[in-house]
Amino acid sequence: MIELKKINKTKNTKPELAIRSLLWSKGYRYKIHDKKLPGKPDIVLPKHKAIINIQGCFWHNHGCNKSNLPKTRTAYWYNELESNKERDFVNKSRLKELGWKVIDLWECTLIKNELTKTMQKLERMLSLTLN
Repeated sequence: MIELKKINKTKNTKPELAIRSLLWSKGYRYKIHDKKLPGKPDIVLPKHKAIINIQGCFWHNHGCNKSNLPKTRTAYWYNELESNKERDFVNKSRLKELGWKVIDLWECTLIKNELTKTMQKLERMLSLTLN
């Protein structure tokens, strides 16, 4: 009998799909997971020269209450999550060097009832990229 492991999604997560749907409904057109850019960003808005990364709080070591370190194998998880954080920093720096504005959205801030507020914040940030 084959045992199926739970696979943690890295692409097309629920928060990512919600933001993409919201962007599309507001008329924003984008690319997803562009392999030509450092870190294969979640959402690329070429017209605005902007990147939106939707970060999971645990996997990207956000520091909020959703990103607690596991009680077992603490050293392993600490190193794993710190390396993710370091990789994120390097990718973000490289994107900025290439002239992209990088917007990070955290899982803990993407509450269903608050998506309208999130979209308003995104639109304000995107309007700043045009200046």
